[in-house]
Amino acid sequence: MKVILKETIESLGIIGSVVNVARGYARNYLFPQQKAVPATEANLKKLESERAQLDVQIAKERSLAEEMAQRLQGIKCQVAAKVSDEGRLYGSVSEKEIINALDSMNIKLNKKMVLLKNPIKEIGEYKIPVRVYQGVEPEITIEVIAE
Repeated sequence: MKVILKETIESLGIIGSVVNVARGYARNYLFPQQKAVPATEANLKKLESERAQLDVQIAKERSLAEEMAQRLQGIKCQVAAKVSDEGRLYGSVSEKEIINALDSMNIKLNKKMVLLKNPIKEIGEYKIPVRVYQGVEPEITIEVIAE
């Protein structure tokens, strides 16, 4: 089912884009949350008339994201974890621990923004990308240290 997004959704696209989604997803989530409308002829014409406003809003979102990316670029954060004698962690460092460490530095991120492929299981420094906006992914440095 084709829908027009009324707001930017990370997994689908940016505001004003026409995307194809499953009927149930549209009917049960996007429409009730008012995040999308069906891509009918009337709605497409309305979208074209509002295109200038959408372009301004997209530019504003992107500039805010690039500002945040500039602040995040080069951030170095330490995460303390319990370590065995061989230097391996007893548990692992996941997105949750990274977000908590960044939160202590007054940097607010959500779990979906941290692009950690696999949990960290050893001491060391790791460069981890953070998705701030579609196509804007600065890297932060996480240093895992012994507790």
